[in-house]
Amino acid sequence: MADKERTTEEVDQLIEELPNDIQTIVLTLRKIILNSSPWLIEEYKWSMPNYSYNGLVCYLQPAKKHVNLGFHRGNELQDKDMNKLLQGTGKTMRHIKVKKAEDIQPEAFTSLIQGAIALNEN
Repeated sequence: MADKERTTEEVDQLIEELPNDIQTIVLTLRKIILNSSPWLIEEYKWSMPNYSYNGLVCYLQPAKKHVNLGFHRGNELQDKDMNKLLQGTGKTMRHIKVKKAEDIQPEAFTSLIQGAIALNEN
């Protein structure tokens, strides 16, 4: 279970209602996000978990067959995305679509999350 000090009940409830495979992905991603920085704050906004530090950093968007790990300023992370994981063509947002738990790349995801945090420090 994630660090109770840093998680919210709304997100816990959302996760409980998800199908098992999607739940596993969300729990794993949540742990990676929270482990990537002690300063990230979990919030339940726009019907999904959002993580912020000096502004929005990333979010988890569960769907029926996948989970998006999204970055609010993902367009600014393109140069840090060595594995070409980021998708999307929006003005600023980008996401990584995770279809199964085996697709999760902890080191790559952590470095993108830390990159996103660094953007908010300037």
